[in-house]
Amino acid sequence: MPETVINDEKYFYSIREVAQHLGVSETLLRYWEKQFPKQIAPKKIGNGVRQYTKEDIAKIRIVYDLVKVRGLKLAAAREVLKQNKQGTAQPFEALQRLRKIREELVAMKRALGSM
Repeated sequence: MPETVINDEKYFYSIREVAQHLGVSETLLRYWEKQFPKQIAPKKIGNGVRQYTKEDIAKIRIVYDLVKVRGLKLAAAREVLKQNKQGTAQPFEALQRLRKIREELVAMKRALGSM
């Protein structure tokens, strides 16, 4: 999953920032909001402008993992989220940490190989 840095000082993020952070389109985020209304429900201000919190982004990451990474159909992803509200987030977070560790190890291997 492409990932830009989310500014820790901000509390709310625009749909554009979230889309860029996750490497998806704004249209896809709006679609997922309709398909997963219990999980993805950003705050809306004037003119329907969406404001996402870090918690909202974490929930979207879980949907991304289920649909884009694991390849589940939307109905199957909804069922997983319905049956396993907490359990889905924990493996996802562990997977993200393991991916970062792998990237660091590959970089170390390359550095050692060039010596």
